[in-house]
Amino acid sequence: MTVQERITALRGRMAEEKVDAYLVPTDDFHASEYVGDYFKCRKYITGFTGSAGTAVIMQDMAGLWTDGRYFIQAAAQLEGSGVTLFKIGEPQVPTIHEFLEQKLGEGMCLGCDGRTVSSQEAAQLSSLLDKKGVSIRYDLDLVGDIWDDRPELSCEPVMELEEKWTGESRASRIARIRASIQKQGADLFVLTSLDDIAWLLNIRGGDIHCCPVVLSYLVMTADEILLFANEKAFPDGVMRALNEDGVQIRPYNDVYGYAAKIPAGKKVLLCREKVNSRLTASIPEGVTVLDQKNPTLLPKSVKNPTEVENERIAHIKDGVALTKFIYWLKTNVGKIPMTELSVEEKLFSLRSEQEHFMGNSFDPIISYGAHAAMNHYSATPETDIPIEAKGLLLADTGGHYLEGTTDTTRTIAMGPVTDEQKLYFTAVLRGTLSLADAKFRYGTTGLNLDYLARKPLWELGKDFNHGTGHGVGYFLNVHEEPNSFHWKATSARKADTVFEEGMITSDEPGYYVEGGYGIRHENMIVCVKDKKTEFGQFMRFEHLTMVPFDLDAIVPEQMSEHERALLNSYHAQIYAKIAPHLTDEEAAWLKNATREI
Repeated sequence: MTVQERITALRGRMAEEKVDAYLVPTDDFHASEYVGDYFKCRKYITGFTGSAGTAVIMQDMAGLWTDGRYFIQAAAQLEGSGVTLFKIGEPQVPTIHEFLEQKLGEGMCLGCDGRTVSSQEAAQLSSLLDKKGVSIRYDLDLVGDIWDDRPELSCEPVMELEEKWTGESRASRIARIRASIQKQGADLFVLTSLDDIAWLLNIRGGDIHCCPVVLSYLVMTADEILLFANEKAFPDGVMRALNEDGVQIRPYNDVYGYAAKIPAGKKVLLCREKVNSRLTASIPEGVTVLDQKNPTLLPKSVKNPTEVENERIAHIKDGVALTKFIYWLKTNVGKIPMTELSVEEKLFSLRSEQEHFMGNSFDPIISYGAHAAMNHYSATPETDIPIEAKGLLLADTGGHYLEGTTDTTRTIAMGPVTDEQKLYFTAVLRGTLSLADAKFRYGTTGLNLDYLARKPLWELGKDFNHGTGHGVGYFLNVHEEPNSFHWKATSARKADTVFEEGMITSDEPGYYVEGGYGIRHENMIVCVKDKKTEFGQFMRFEHLTMVPFDLDAIVPEQMSEHERALLNSYHAQIYAKIAPHLTDEEAAWLKNATREI
């Protein structure tokens, strides 16, 4: 069926259920950023393939809300579908809540699958629509009703991550979190965020593409841990090890029945922002719900010394693969056929040569020319284009290793580039270097530091429409809360997390010209302690990423003496760490590519 036919079929089911508007989020049952194929209802009903977006379907309209990362992509993919694009944050564009408040009135009904709507979102919708006499039904998987060839729920094998990689045993992590929930006066802790569960239990899976997580829910009490998951995914050895640490496996969907039987008077700790509304609605009224951030959130984001040192190793491996890749691109462009997809395959083969490589950490963004202006573009057979010996190629890619997760962007001059492109290439690079060079007092957040990355562009009256940086998991999700760099706080993104020693964050300003080109430079940086003075503890960042920036697109005169020194020092580190792993020809090329300017 075409998108229009699917929407027509969905409207038929809506009419049967007497639903006036139907909400289709991107979420799975666990508020995951990326979701497995079974959960891609929003993609199925709209045709938009981006990782973030929410659809609203009514009898006389269909709309998709997404953020600035996807404006160009969404406009292209929605063309001719009858789905209207609502650009989140743009002037005169209503939020989803504002739109529903405007369009729905007395006696009307909003429908959704409550398992894909968080408890927090459900409460906000109820508060908004109850006063207008609008009812809400959370028991409707209407897209699933019309999706005849819907994929099965994933059930990929589960592996145990050894302590030599994690730096802490499962028993230790369980004890830490159990002490935290007891301190908060809770009898039970309900955890549904998949990366938190994987971190807590030192397990990894493959139930979401590029995210090594296991579809599961977890309940912890003072004396037991129940993991609601598909038992078939657990090899005997992993099952025994979990049992030895007090973890019992229960059927995946049994969590709702378990929640319904929690005795009155008990106190349940959970995060309404993450736990789905169907699950919280199952909890009896006599139970007290303590709505708090997951106590696993901050410990997971603060990498221990073993994890940090392993990440350094992972980034050297990744740096070798990416340096070989850039060398191959620059020495072969114009001589052999290249397309976005073919060079993507080349990079995967180079990463696969590295020991302990476990796969991509996200779908590669290999975008040439105008495609790079879509900052989350991924090539498909339909969009794939040749790469020529001119212009800019943007490569935003990452890998999972047993030693950790990487995420690196390099913008590469494939041949002659314009003076304008060099101007902005250099401005973006200056921002990247400046943020990584920050020295700051403990207590500083990403809101305090973001200006360092944007300043060179802002001075030119330019900007970029995405965050400057995000946390990164340890052989886990490539986007990890709560640490980040943003210039503006919103209700959904406060960016108020204090940087702690061991937090790993991306540093990735960019600049994009629709229909022209795109530039982004991204390094992973780790927060470490600097000196302590009478004013308190000072902090700084260190580079983890070890990949050269392309000197062919830099204007040295545009950089201050200090900025050039930062780049020269960084490039000297790269040559020292990466050259020993290269061929003589590659090392000679790297020597020139990291020369002082």
